Amino acid sequence: MKKIRLSFLIAFLLPVWCFAETETGITESDSVTILKLQNYIMQADRDKTPSVDHGSFPQLKKEFKNAHEVTQTCLSCHTGRAAEVMKTNHWMWERTEKLDGRGEVPLGKKNILNNFCIGIAGSEKTCTRCHIGYGWEDKSFDFSNQLNVDCLICHDNSDTYIKKKGGAGYPDESVDLNYVAQSVGKPSKVNCGVCHFWGGGGNNVKHGDLEKALLNCDRSVDVHMASEGENMSCIECHTTDKHVMAGKLYALSSENKNRATCTQCHTEAPHEDELLNEHFIRIACQTCHIPTYAKANSTKMIWDWSTAGRLDENGNPMHENDADGNHNYLSIKGTFVYDNNVIPEYYWFNGIADHQLITDKIDTIPVQMNSLSGSYLDKGIRQRTDQPSKIWPVKVHRGKQIFDSIHNTLIQPKLHAEMKGDSAYWKDFDWDKAATAGMNYLGLPYSGKYGFVETEMYWPLSHMVSPKEKSLSCKDCHTRNGGRLAQLDDFYLPGRDKNTLLDSVGIALVVLAALGAIIHGALRMFYRKKSTSK
Repeated sequence: MKKIRLSFLIAFLLPVWCFAETETGITESDSVTILKLQNYIMQADRDKTPSVDHGSFPQLKKEFKNAHEVTQTCLSCHTGRAAEVMKTNHWMWERTEKLDGRGEVPLGKKNILNNFCIGIAGSEKTCTRCHIGYGWEDKSFDFSNQLNVDCLICHDNSDTYIKKKGGAGYPDESVDLNYVAQSVGKPSKVNCGVCHFWGGGGNNVKHGDLEKALLNCDRSVDVHMASEGENMSCIECHTTDKHVMAGKLYALSSENKNRATCTQCHTEAPHEDELLNEHFIRIACQTCHIPTYAKANSTKMIWDWSTAGRLDENGNPMHENDADGNHNYLSIKGTFVYDNNVIPEYYWFNGIADHQLITDKIDTIPVQMNSLSGSYLDKGIRQRTDQPSKIWPVKVHRGKQIFDSIHNTLIQPKLHAEMKGDSAYWKDFDWDKAATAGMNYLGLPYSGKYGFVETEMYWPLSHMVSPKEKSLSCKDCHTRNGGRLAQLDDFYLPGRDKNTLLDSVGIALVVLAALGAIIHGALRMFYRKKSTSK
């Protein structure tokens, strides 16, 4: 039986914040005073009355001198909530998980490298603009101080709360903390999207299926979040228990636990056709129901750091756009390739991922930044999961990034600094200095010799679910040439594959069945005539 979703009480018209920075190539005018988008949540069918009017609380009317005082006031009523928050991945930016052959390892934004902006180490002051805390400038940040928790980043419903660029997570000076504190509520799509839509330096850059269009889209983009349909909020699927949200990002995690799944609402047999329900045994729902991604705006498919550093004739950083307005070259980051309405690549996936740690030797090229485990033969009998491998749709982001050509390991360069001369690549454009500073910050060796290596990163898709009439049909996979699953050649797929023995047996059975029917009919006619002649 399908679960009944609870409707939310709060509905607003809110613009999205945009973390646009001039150094990423997005200008202030482009982003509408840096932090505002021209997209609004349209929830006219929902009750617009908040469950609690925080504006009536006298303790929220006093003048707040800083953000820490806001948190202190929140905790005076919401006792114990900070302790919950501080146990979550959103706070710690890491979790302890098992990696094959390496035991339990801390994984998260703190230490995992990617092939987008590579990593946060040495650049925390700007990267932690998406952290749910205040003051994370470097390794000295106090994760045990409850007053460092930022309640407003997730609960602001005022349309005015913004984080300062390069401000280590603190709010911008323009923010009226009293007004925001009196205007809090349940997290909306805007609260989640301000970080998750804009990861990697721009809208839809990383995920491909998470972007600002979801705030006000039609059913063709996403049936769940469509404004004229279900108009679901993120937290209706990513349910929360003591501030721990269900859901996994396999770019930063490895184990198959605490996931948000389709079966939370749709069960494991949602179709009237039993044959379609049987497909669920080895095929993820997303495979058929997300035929394309990046439906509204383009997503980044390739990032080549090796071309970074080119300056104009005056020695200034350059910024070039493609025909669609996407930045395809930035001096600080290199060359990019974007695409939209992208057909996913398909992989067997059992819910377990591996990761290339910064201390790991490079043994395959392209380097697999977060390889997905699974195969057709994997029926789920594994140490860490009882889920069989299923065919999943995946965005594969391909890159070329700096590595130590002597130690044969990836490098974390120092990227961000406020001024030139601090060895940060985004200011000084010197890879050797940036590599030296970044690896020294981590206490890891750097040989002084670097190069650039090809990398691949895998992003399983779960958003931008299409209407059922736009989902894949049988012929999209069960076809001889150009089918969706052409790259998965480790199993026999009817309609796609030829097997001389199986085909011969099948043809023989059809012929024998036909002959049997003919002979049976002939005998009946013969004996009927014989009996009537008597």
